Amino acid sequence: MFGFGKKKTAVLDQRLYTPVMGQVIELEDVSDPVFAGGMMGDGFAVEPTGNEIVAPVSGEVTMVQGHAVGFKRADGLEILLHMGIDTVSLDGSPFKITVSVGDVVQGGDVIATADWAQVDAAGLPKTTMVLITNTADKLASMTMVFQEEAATNAGEEIATAKAK
Repeated sequence: MFGFGKKKTAVLDQRLYTPVMGQVIELEDVSDPVFAGGMMGDGFAVEPTGNEIVAPVSGEVTMVQGHAVGFKRADGLEILLHMGIDTVSLDGSPFKITVSVGDVVQGGDVIATADWAQVDAAGLPKTTMVLITNTADKLASMTMVFQEEAATNAGEEIATAKAK
């Protein structure tokens, strides 16, 4: 049975990818002080203009909530994709996540869709963050390869992150 029942293993890919089409912004420019202050880890943010959400890294899905997906890369870096600010209050209704814990994805694979109109209607920011949550313990360096305030497509390489 050609591959059925076998778990794929993550290959090491040090690149980070834009999770959604939109305008890339510096993490420090995010309206939420917890994210802007780096308390959740180093990373970047996107003001989305598209509805398709893709994996920002290659790795294993470790957590799925209504508004967030966690990943672990083969080198141990842990990445959180957080869709919108304060969207936890919407109980996941704007987001249709198509991956499950244990799935192995490649950077740029489609993992969800977003109905940003619901987020707008709730008066919440759509800002989507990619955060390396174990920055202090595991991140050696992160190098951005985009121009500040650049418009990008979902799945474009935006940075490289190297583990210690």
